[in-house]
Order: sequence, then C-alpha cells, then structure tokens
Amino acid sequence: MGLRERKKQRMYESVSETAIRLFLERGFDAVSVAEVAAAAEISKPTLFRYFPAKEDLVLHRIVDHEREAARVVEAAPDVPPLHALRRHFLERLAAGDPITGLNDHPQVVAFHSLVYGTPSLVARMYRHLERSEAALAEALGGDLESRLAAGQVVAAQRILAEENFRRVAAGEPVDAVRPDAVAAAERAFGLLEEGLRRFATA
Repeated sequence: MGLRERKKQRMYESVSETAIRLFLERGFDAVSVAEVAAAAEISKPTLFRYFPAKEDLVLHRIVDHEREAARVVEAAPDVPPLHALRRHFLERLAAGDPITGLNDHPQVVAFHSLVYGTPSLVARMYRHLERSEAALAEALGGDLESRLAAGQVVAAQRILAEENFRRVAAGEPVDAVRPDAVAAAERAFGLLEEGLRRFATA
C-alpha cells in the first residue's frame, strides 16, 4: 500500500471512529452527518466522498470482512470449501472474533447493539451480506448452484453470530456461551454439508 492509500485509509478510520463515538454517545438518529463532519474537522462534501451514506460511517468497520469467506475458499484450493469455511469459523470462535458475536468487550457489545438496534443500519448491513455472498459464489464457481450455496453459508454464519451476540448482550459469560456456540456451528455446517454435497467433497 502506497503513501496515498495509507493516508486515505487513515482518513476512513479516523472519520468512522469519530462518527461511531458520537452515535454511541447520543444515538444514530440524533447525530447529523454535518455534526460528524464538524467533529472530524472535514467538510460535509468531503465526508460524502469517503462515505456515500450515513450508515457507511458505522459499517466501515466490517467492510474488510466482505471477502473473508471467499478468501478462505481461495486460500485452500485442495480442501473442500465447506470444510475450509467450517474450520475458519471455528477458529474465529476460539479467537473471540467480534464478527462471530462471541466477544464481550464493552466496546464490541456497544457497537453490535448500535448496529442491531438501528433499523437503517440493519438494512444497510444486508448490502454487505449480499456482497459477501457474491464474492463467495464467485470463489465457489460462479454458477447458480454456487450462488445458492453461498447464500446458505452466509446466512448460517449470520444467524450463528446473531445468536451468540444475543446471549452475550443479555449478560451470559463468553466462556458459558462458547461450548454452545461451537456445537451450534458444528450442527449448522453439518446440515450445510448434507445439503451441499458438491462443496463438501470437491
């Protein structure tokens, strides 16, 4: 990454962090884009050059995950795709990756509460999931069967993560949730493998 790209990335991160801080303090709908721009010391037009929609100020944090499933499949060409995806998800659970919902750090819980508690953010997040599906489908072969498989995988991972977050946000200790989270992931990928044999044996 060159100097220009690094500066641009720092701008993304700085403005996003400023926005998220304001949204957590006052609520997503109570803070205007103009207020975010002022707090970040940039103009409103400049902000919109980086973030086309207000929701993107928050969801910038998960942009890097859009191609995660596709990268997992592409990095293990000799492993059946579902096996690679299952292994990766279990590794992320073990690591307490926030994307799995199995993380009780106060800032992570607050961020997830902001996202799941704001309808416009939930709706915008589905665009992220659609891009994740498209990238995974391409990695799986790009045909209709690949698209159907990608949709099921992304949906399964989303549901697993949401269930983990629901329990953690309700106050259950991560160590108490983890065994159930692992068992649920094993069951989910087992069901996927039963129904998507092409991608479990390829």
